[in-house]
Amino acid sequence: MTAESGPPAPTTHRRPWRRAGLVIGAVAALALLWWLGRLGGTAVPRFATWVDDLGLWAPVVFIAGYAVATVAFVPGVLLTLAAGALFGLTRGTLYTFVGASLGACGSFLVARYVARGAVERRLAAYPRFAAIDHAVARAGLRIVFLLRLSPVFPFNVLNYALGLTRVRFVDYLVACVGMLPGTFLYVYYGKLLGTVAAVASGTGVERGAGYWVILGLGIVATVAATALVTRMARQALREATDLGTAGDTRGNHGPTA
Repeated sequence: MTAESGPPAPTTHRRPWRRAGLVIGAVAALALLWWLGRLGGTAVPRFATWVDDLGLWAPVVFIAGYAVATVAFVPGVLLTLAAGALFGLTRGTLYTFVGASLGACGSFLVARYVARGAVERRLAAYPRFAAIDHAVARAGLRIVFLLRLSPVFPFNVLNYALGLTRVRFVDYLVACVGMLPGTFLYVYYGKLLGTVAAVASGTGVERGAGYWVILGLGIVATVAATALVTRMARQALREATDLGTAGDTRGNHGPTA
């Protein structure tokens, strides 16, 4: 008699197709979110006009709408301008900041709990990317704060991208303070425009010294964030390499009887 053969070994030829399917699915999901965001962006003037007629409920509805729009990839510039026209400088900045922070946290949590596990499995095969991920985890508050000041990284994309890193949620939440300079500036522009109709028509406002100061601050923050991530990733990669070398040495020269 011959022994019963066990279950067939899993074939590996399906893995590339599975990985390709995951990549295509992720790209398609992002493309869909981008398209829906652009489509939703055309509804912003109507939303702002509706909010203007809500009286005491206007702040609550505006904050909730801003949060949903952020998760849905709707560009936030028009909503931020509308906040200035609807609520003035102080309240407009506050409501925009709260709505943007809630939406940013929502995007972060979606990315963290939907896709983070797959990202961790992929990073295991790429030490350099894993080192960058480790660097972001170690200095998450500083890095995210600098990225929030930067005009280079798209806000909605950054929210999801950071959810795929190991940055702590508390650090991510606190670093939302970095959004305040840019928020204040665009709310101020919306206040100067004065009406939702002016915001919707795309009427421009003169970009004064404040615009260039904040833009310069953002560029400096971009360079600083890049340098910080690069330095810490290099250090993390060096530590991982040294640890691996030490482990190999111990394995090859273990204790002898």
